[in-house]
Amino acid sequence: MTQQVGERLLTEFGVVQPTSKSDGSLVTQSDQWADQFLRQAIAKAFPDHGVLSEEAEHIFPSNNWCWIIDPIDGTTNFARGVPIWGISLGLLYQGVPVFGCVHIPSLQQTFHGFWAAPDQKDGAFCNQVPIHTRTDAPASNQFFSLCARSLSVLQNPFPCKIRMLGSASYNLLTVAHGITIGAVEATPKIWDIAGVWPIVQAAGGTWVALGTEPIFPLVVGQNYSQIPYPTLAVSQAQWIEQFVPLVQSIGQPQTEP
Repeated sequence: MTQQVGERLLTEFGVVQPTSKSDGSLVTQSDQWADQFLRQAIAKAFPDHGVLSEEAEHIFPSNNWCWIIDPIDGTTNFARGVPIWGISLGLLYQGVPVFGCVHIPSLQQTFHGFWAAPDQKDGAFCNQVPIHTRTDAPASNQFFSLCARSLSVLQNPFPCKIRMLGSASYNLLTVAHGITIGAVEATPKIWDIAGVWPIVQAAGGTWVALGTEPIFPLVVGQNYSQIPYPTLAVSQAQWIEQFVPLVQSIGQPQTEP
């Protein structure tokens, strides 16, 4: 399903003209087509499952099983010709992700992972090959990935080289794939993270919610269109104490001076 969507999107990559949403983010006709295609495909294959998507359905349904769709994560990259963008699907059971799939068409990479319990660490894959997080320590020759809205952490001495990729899902997947030691996203929405949440943890990584409330389980009837989920992912749990003090301000409410 994601492969089929990706093949069409590659023909529109860097060509379609974006428009701005009310929050200033970009959207294209490609996003809207992919969202509709995926919703219809899921409805046909899993008629008893609910759907929450970036472009159409924002209220979490009462179904035990629910898919969360981000038809193009990294729309600005997609529209401007930067080849880091993907199609993200997360499958939730009673509000908690248990499966994720993210397809990155331009890189010919498809990630998927299963997460049912903390002791299941071997269920993450890229192109069917098992992937694992890094085990080495943070250092000046290791990578850490930021989003554009988390640049404030650079005010602190940072122990790793910084990279910025422009796609929340791929940003976090670099941790699962053993590319980076950690990654932080300041304002991701639920469709930015639902697909990668199980993959990162199944690969051996640790997910830290930087907000005041846990991310999952989602709440039936809640509208998730405007709720951000500041997030830190690290390759090993032992590095949480080192990185949380550097990035925890990202998840704190801002006060007026």
